[in-house]
Amino acid sequence: MSYNVLISDLEKGQIKIPQFQRDFVWDLRQSAKLMDSILKGYPIGTFILWKTKERLRTIRDIGGINLPEPPKGDFLDLVLDGQQRITSIFASLKGSKIRRENRIEDFSEMYVDLEANYDDRIVIADIENKNKETLIKLTDLVFGGLELLGSFPKKYHNIIDEHKKTIQSYAFSVVKTREVPIDVATEIFTRLNTGGKKLTPFQIMCAKTFEPSKQFDLYEKYQKLIDDLRSADYETVPDSTVLQVVSMILKKECKRKVILELDKFKFIEVWDAAVDAIERTVDYFRSFYRIPVSQLLPYDALIVPFSYFFYHHKDKPVGDKQKYLQDFFWRCSLSARYSSSVESKLAQDIKRIDSILKDKLPEYDYAVNESPDFIKKNGWFSSGRSYVKAILCMYAYHQPKSFNDNSLVNISNDWLKMAHSKNYHHFFPKAYLKKNGFKKEDINSVLNITIVDDFLNKREIKQKDPKEYMGEFKKINLNIEETMKTHLINDLDRFGIWNNDYKTFIEERAKAVCNEIKKRIIPQDNDGVNIERVDDYESESGLEE
Repeated sequence: MSYNVLISDLEKGQIKIPQFQRDFVWDLRQSAKLMDSILKGYPIGTFILWKTKERLRTIRDIGGINLPEPPKGDFLDLVLDGQQRITSIFASLKGSKIRRENRIEDFSEMYVDLEANYDDRIVIADIENKNKETLIKLTDLVFGGLELLGSFPKKYHNIIDEHKKTIQSYAFSVVKTREVPIDVATEIFTRLNTGGKKLTPFQIMCAKTFEPSKQFDLYEKYQKLIDDLRSADYETVPDSTVLQVVSMILKKECKRKVILELDKFKFIEVWDAAVDAIERTVDYFRSFYRIPVSQLLPYDALIVPFSYFFYHHKDKPVGDKQKYLQDFFWRCSLSARYSSSVESKLAQDIKRIDSILKDKLPEYDYAVNESPDFIKKNGWFSSGRSYVKAILCMYAYHQPKSFNDNSLVNISNDWLKMAHSKNYHHFFPKAYLKKNGFKKEDINSVLNITIVDDFLNKREIKQKDPKEYMGEFKKINLNIEETMKTHLINDLDRFGIWNNDYKTFIEERAKAVCNEIKKRIIPQDNDGVNIERVDDYESESGLEE
């Protein structure tokens, strides 16, 4: 591709940068080095373009210049490889002003040193200690008129003319892939990407579903959804979950391949209804299950089957539907259901949701063991475990109150990201138990965790034993017994608080959690059979093909 064709196609908007490309990051000096290679006739690598009629979400201001959109139905050339180089060339020749995070970089400040030898750097950005009379701006060299160029000493006229002709006659190496599907184009992009980072389905679908005629921009639509969910403290819902919801509604499957093959216009058509279903799911989780923030959800994936339910069922569930949904939620949460092969299991579970929609109790091949012994064995505390989160959800259901003044504890997404969160308190302090000979695995149990606020509780408790600090709280909180019931600590005497009996405390709290599970689960024949442990760390394998 000749210089003239490249620049003309860029100016006409024929060549676009798809949104899944990273931002333009080359600085003035890197771009000057590239232009120096062009001026010397060096090869600068091949540009790989995707010729397509697809109208994807693209970057319109290449080089800081707002460019036109080609007529609908015409072919575009989308840059799969070489966008840093193409943008550098365009910005350098147009003298663009590129906005960075905290400054503006002026690409018109690029110069050609007319005294430089071929082995020297001819195109430069740093002109300190240079003779200004021997420098010409790159933009002036390429686009300057006779009067401007003639203002330079006569001895430079030939070299100016030679440099100008070299740039304007430069032939760029280009490979075009013609009219391949978007998943093929993005796979090419991924393989060419030197960082080796695979494009996410969301990045691809943002490009694929972009439709100006319907004012649909998936990236902006998702950001609006998250902004709306922020007021409900559910702003951590990932983009992959939202895509799974749409795919389940349209196809009853949500593997990567299925998502990428979704029809663009069907996706756009169902979007508002899918968002409504997600928002009603969040409202249901908050109001009926009393899960106040998204960080407490055992799995983000739980949003998918519930959104599918609310897409097909516009009212809040009552009667058997309500009971069956609750059973489904806690079975998934307590059995490590979505810790691996998430998309396959979601497809299986949608059939169970279909049964619930028909007021039928589903059959399950994943069981729950609610016994106190099982809870004690599997209760080792980590904020990333679905089993632990499920128990924390049960704690949150009772709307825990502050030990000192009986006020509601503020539970925050920001505070719940780590196991050492300000909301998590070891009721028997770790230092106290360690001093008394207890092992780490016995100390760090979800059964020893209470959800508190940071304002006073931890500052007052510190490393004191429960008998001491609870005695102090009893003096200032006359309703301390009722307060502790909101933490599933139902009787301070029976729970061994007043004699610092940690073993009794764990036994009694396990029984309390067991009773909470029994309230939520509809027993099935295989529950509790041969279940010794739960492995519930989420898989990092990514979306299934």
